[in-house]
Amino acid sequence: MLQTFLPLFVMTFGICLFVVLMQFLWKYIDDMVGKGLDISILAEMFFYAALSLVPMALPLAILLASLMTFGNLGERLELLAMKSAGVSLFRIMRPLFITLCFVSVGAFFFQNQVLPIAQVKLYTLIYSMRQKSPELEIPESVFYSEITGYSMYVKKKDKTGLLMDVMIYDYSKGFNNVKVIVADSGRLKTSADKLFLVLSLFDGESFGNVQEQPATNRMSKEAVAYARETFRTKDILIEFDANFTRTDESMMSNQYIGKNMQDLQLSIDSMTVRLDSIRAVNSKAIYENSYQKSIRNSGSTPKPKKTVDEQSQEEENKTLLTSGTIVLNYDSLYREQKAADKAAILARAKSSIDNTRNEYLFKAHTVGDEAQKIRRHKTEWHKKFTLSFACMVFFFIGAPLGAIIRKGGLGMPVVISVLLFIVYYIIDNVGFKMARDGVWSAWEGMWLSSFILTPLGIFLTYKAINDSVILNADTYLNAFKRFFGGRPGRKIEPKEVIIHTPDYQDLLGRIQRLSEISTIYLYNNKQRKGLDYINFWMQGKIDTGIEEIKDEMEYIIEELGNSDQLLILNKLMDYPVLDGYDQLKFKFKGHWGLLIGILFPIGYAIYYIVRYKHKFLYRDISTVVKVSDELHSLIYSLK
Repeated sequence: MLQTFLPLFVMTFGICLFVVLMQFLWKYIDDMVGKGLDISILAEMFFYAALSLVPMALPLAILLASLMTFGNLGERLELLAMKSAGVSLFRIMRPLFITLCFVSVGAFFFQNQVLPIAQVKLYTLIYSMRQKSPELEIPESVFYSEITGYSMYVKKKDKTGLLMDVMIYDYSKGFNNVKVIVADSGRLKTSADKLFLVLSLFDGESFGNVQEQPATNRMSKEAVAYARETFRTKDILIEFDANFTRTDESMMSNQYIGKNMQDLQLSIDSMTVRLDSIRAVNSKAIYENSYQKSIRNSGSTPKPKKTVDEQSQEEENKTLLTSGTIVLNYDSLYREQKAADKAAILARAKSSIDNTRNEYLFKAHTVGDEAQKIRRHKTEWHKKFTLSFACMVFFFIGAPLGAIIRKGGLGMPVVISVLLFIVYYIIDNVGFKMARDGVWSAWEGMWLSSFILTPLGIFLTYKAINDSVILNADTYLNAFKRFFGGRPGRKIEPKEVIIHTPDYQDLLGRIQRLSEISTIYLYNNKQRKGLDYINFWMQGKIDTGIEEIKDEMEYIIEELGNSDQLLILNKLMDYPVLDGYDQLKFKFKGHWGLLIGILFPIGYAIYYIVRYKHKFLYRDISTVVKVSDELHSLIYSLK
């Protein structure tokens, strides 16, 4: 098994990593093109990108490799031979399961130790590439403004790089002191240290102010000294850093992408303490700044002795303060003010409200930023485990699915693997965004895809062990037909050797009885107009009358199957098959069944499905009555 699985795993992992790496290249192509980057820098970036994309490629590679492995075994009938020899599917999967346990453990240590370093180096490199100035590629007949402080127009360029009909607007000293240079031709090159551009112009003129014009004198009517210069050769030195400068990695290493589990947990604890302190300070400020203010006596200077009336009044005020029954009628106080005072009061109130609102918005923004940082650290912490678990889940999806479909190669397995991985990727991203935005907790969002795909893996493994044909189109087509009333037909062939001849006289009576009980059944059910919801859940099944009809009909068919009359055998094939109507039996019935039917909305769905199937049951019972009458007449005439 390992000899079959490992080569496929290495191949599929390489293919998957290449595919996701091309996606990465397409995403960051704009940051690389036109920068004049060395091959070594690009190779370094792709190396770190490949390491960073391993968590995405590894589960897909395991799914595809396991599906192809068991699909090839099933297609070559090797899986069937092993099962025939008494080897269970679990035993066949055991060596691959043990191998993938080591792969999952390695994936965890990779996520925890290697990936943070690779991500720090990758994003630092990408940031440095974005900061690098682009290579100068001046277009023809278009103003080029990529050089800071200059706008250049070139009408035409020849093969040697000579610029023809050059016009330059120099606004490096401000738009109030623009200098215009026109030249017949020129050349542009970079200095040896790549810190300056050297622009050599030939046969031209320049126009500009002799001295700088301050911004305050723009509307002044005073004349400004003006200069015009004609030159045959002129060199202009322009600051332009074309070197590739690496950014310090400490900026990225302090982010959540550059931390292992221990660092993440320390950051989460420290940020949680800081966030709690910020919330405590904010809540205290909100309470103290609210309209419920405490009235206290300020100062500790001795006060003069009070009379008995003053002491009693003070005691009464204290009692009112402690009981909270002081009521200040602000409306009456406001109405007593003058119009000018009222306007001033309203203006101060509005200003106070605006200041309070802005202050609370700033505090809420601060708290939101801290909470988002904590959520990002928590999601990254859980991500260390989800990759390892996803590897095992995809193995228990791919291996049994390959044993079921029994198709190898890169055809059907690739299609199924891509579809399953797309579903996994969508679910995983939905959970991640929910956790990141604080809609769900971190563990709920990050483990959402695992919670959904694990039951699928258990279901597929169970079906593969029992050799189920869940991917057989005929199975679902027949079930679809049965749901919409399609019934299988009977096939009765004449027997070459008849052990005993049917007792036609006794069978005539039984056929007559079958017709009667079927007619009574139809009459009673039409009087009730369908199933009663309460009786349905109290009985725990459809009813018992259909079982009697079925048993009687099957006995007649079995006895008349020994007949040598082709007309009778052909007529027996007109009897419907009553299978499927007595299978809706439930473990809970009686009062328990009624309780489940009332509490769970699914009870109503089951009830209406049964009512829908009863329409086809009435149709089949009517067919039983019709065929019984015709069979009775046929036997009586042949007799």
